[in-house]
Amino acid sequence: MARESDRSQVGDQLKRRVRAVPWALLLRGVVIVGRRWSALSSKERARLAQLLRESRGRARNLSTRQRLELRKLWRKLDLNGMSRELMPLVRGGKRSRRRR
Repeated sequence: MARESDRSQVGDQLKRRVRAVPWALLLRGVVIVGRRWSALSSKERARLAQLLRESRGRARNLSTRQRLELRKLWRKLDLNGMSRELMPLVRGGKRSRRRR
């Protein structure tokens, strides 16, 4: 009996957490990332995925030529622009004040 009540409590906690997720913000984030990802052709996406797998997260695991190719694809994704679009979602639309 104790296990059933523990399971129901865990289930209740999970339901509350799922409801607490800001689904609209999450969806907007997915749209922003998806737009950047679709800027690459399917061939470029496959090549980027291949390079990332080969590097295992470390650019030094790639040859110089592969690193240049990775950099080219990375720039085409425009990650700086994507981060500028995503930051208002993370901060809740508030603009940051720069310290002087």
